[in-house]
Amino acid sequence: VQPQACGGGLVQAGGSLRLSCAASGCTLSSYVMGWFRQAPGKEREFVAAVRRSVGITYYPDSVKGRFTISRDNTKNMVYLQMNSLKPEDTAVYYCEADSRIILSMIRYPSAYHYWGQGTLVTVSS
Repeated sequence: VQPQACGGGLVQAGGSLRLSCAASGCTLSSYVMGWFRQAPGKEREFVAAVRRSVGITYYPDSVKGRFTISRDNTKNMVYLQMNSLKPEDTAVYYCEADSRIILSMIRYPSAYHYWGQGTLVTVSS
């Protein structure tokens, strides 16, 4: 399982982007999926997560109301819709997956077993 994020790019502040996460050889609906980001010189931080069958979502206060995580199980994809982007959202974004994560750990990137190459999001002011 190697989730791959794509869809990043350069956007002006206030704009929107939709990131996608795909993984071949597995069914993402069987995994808890998380989005994380890492800015230069900073630790990887939690952005969003979605549980499996019930689809409950989690967000930190920094993105709540602006970002939305979703699944399309028919396409085996997970998305991160990002609206009202701010320069401080600039980072490399990663999607991560885990089938056995403890829910209390869902916000911690090291708790996920699978992740792949990220995608760069740059928000200009």
